[in-house]
Amino acid sequence: MNFSTVKVNDLDVFYRESGSDDNPVFLLLHGFPTASHMFRNLMPILENNFHVIAPDFIGFGQSAAPDHTKFQYTFENLTNYVEGFLKALSIDKFYLYVFDYGAPIGFELAVRHPESILGIVSQNGNIYQEGLGSKWESRKVYWNHPTAELRKSYKSAFSPETIIGQYTGGEKAGSVSPDGYTLDIHYTESPDYAERQSDLIFDYQNNVKKYPRFQKYVRDYQPELIAAWGKNDPSFVYQGAEAFQKDDKNAEIHLLDGGHFVLESHWQEIGQLILNKWA
Repeated sequence: MNFSTVKVNDLDVFYRESGSDDNPVFLLLHGFPTASHMFRNLMPILENNFHVIAPDFIGFGQSAAPDHTKFQYTFENLTNYVEGFLKALSIDKFYLYVFDYGAPIGFELAVRHPESILGIVSQNGNIYQEGLGSKWESRKVYWNHPTAELRKSYKSAFSPETIIGQYTGGEKAGSVSPDGYTLDIHYTESPDYAERQSDLIFDYQNNVKKYPRFQKYVRDYQPELIAAWGKNDPSFVYQGAEAFQKDDKNAEIHLLDGGHFVLESHWQEIGQLILNKWA
């Protein structure tokens, strides 16, 4: 595996890369609160059959993290940087793996460049109202009435206890390594972290508004799609996985015993699903 950075609009985008560049590209897009390291166990499974590339979004992991007063932390802007990343690496066709925050970014890329998409894996990567868990009701209140007090209250989403809970919630005891969440907690200690992440929590409302746009892409293009979902995820509930089948006849639904970070405990199973379908 190689670790590199590339300039996109004068900002460093860090990425992990493995596999021969003679193979089709598999682009892995992480979610919150993590970064490309979430794919550390999956990439070795895929690298014999794919050219696997996993970037860190701006403001996450090892990529540049400009101050929130100098950079627009919106999903539209993060998508623009991933799009610029693909252009910088001359990637024009790829399989797409999306998780959590990676879903609105990845599906927006698919809408912009449908000819580029070879297939999609959505791992707890929601684009349906049916997939929004109960916690999103309180966030809708915040989106409609964005007070400073409510913004401050959501900083609890970045606490160590919350991050550990995102990894271990809904999982069998002892099935999740502490490596991932320990590194993610370390990243929360970087300057301005809470402010830039708070900007993204507020902007998530625009992803929900784009759900019909993403669903239209799925209906119109019928991509080959694997929805591999932790059925115990309280954030994006399993009905979000099942909803793909109403729009896409090529969607496979796999509900796995686990929570939000189901890849942490099921990387071998998810890797095999991918190989069985596309290798």
